Amino acid sequence: MSNIYLVTGGAGFIGSAIVRALAGNGHRVRVLDNFSSGLRQNLEGLGDAEIIEGDIRDDARLGRAFEGVSVVFHQAAIASVPASVADPVLTHEVNVTGTLKVLEAARKADTRRVVYAASSAAYGDLSTSPKVETMPVAPLSPYAVTKVAGELYCRTFHEVYGLETVSLRYFNVFGPRQDPRSQYAAVIPRFVTAALRRQPAVIYGDGLQSRDFCFIDDVVSANLLAADAADAPGGIFNIACGQAISLNQVLGHLEQILGHSVERRHEPARVGDVRHSLADIASARAILKYQPGFSFAEGLRKTVDWFRLGPDRK
Repeated sequence: MSNIYLVTGGAGFIGSAIVRALAGNGHRVRVLDNFSSGLRQNLEGLGDAEIIEGDIRDDARLGRAFEGVSVVFHQAAIASVPASVADPVLTHEVNVTGTLKVLEAARKADTRRVVYAASSAAYGDLSTSPKVETMPVAPLSPYAVTKVAGELYCRTFHEVYGLETVSLRYFNVFGPRQDPRSQYAAVIPRFVTAALRRQPAVIYGDGLQSRDFCFIDDVVSANLLAADAADAPGGIFNIACGQAISLNQVLGHLEQILGHSVERRHEPARVGDVRHSLADIASARAILKYQPGFSFAEGLRKTVDWFRLGPDRK
């Protein structure tokens, strides 16, 4: 078995960060992306990375992508609660059928391990906090349902076929290269770009809802650790920082960084949005040896610095 690392959705925000880290460590990297949401510019400067344009639901493309692959980081997905509410069928096809096809392709190719991008959305609005992986799931959106289904398929493929699978429940990931332009964009890039333009920051709800924000470099670290951790196969792990921060507090941090106030514009809360989210990361620490390296304030400052560079950023 050769040491080719495949990243599905490798042109996306998280996927491309994993690609850059792997390439920087001297690994052979292959990307599979249909560029429906991923950006080609995210892969600029990675000349040695092999790029296959295609959909994870395309068996022929998957077969080609998995040739000689030892580890796959499965990031490809429709990664939006509002988008899933708008089109639950397409979200199911991409996130569930697509994940099943990825796992089957890995099994047929004798791939050693699949690291799956799961989601904290699995917990829904369970009142217990922090969230522990042994809690029952309570998804509130079609997106959350699809991510839980992917976890179950991963665990089943491990138990039935012996394929090593690791599911990482990402909490709220943020950092450079996160796209603010979509109507479904994550809150940090929307807030940062609005603040830099002296425009109102749109808050869905009262702003008291809280999230466990996790800087992109820490998420990449978790993925690389999950690729080799001996006791990880079959497991599900929270990936976060273990600190809850409200959206109002996010804007407060932004104001401190920028040195000016940020206008707030409140709109109705969105269907499927979780009220509070906080992770227990003890299992990831113990089994993956995961250790967050960035505080929220540090990560936000790095993110603002990147967005400040405008067209010249790399």
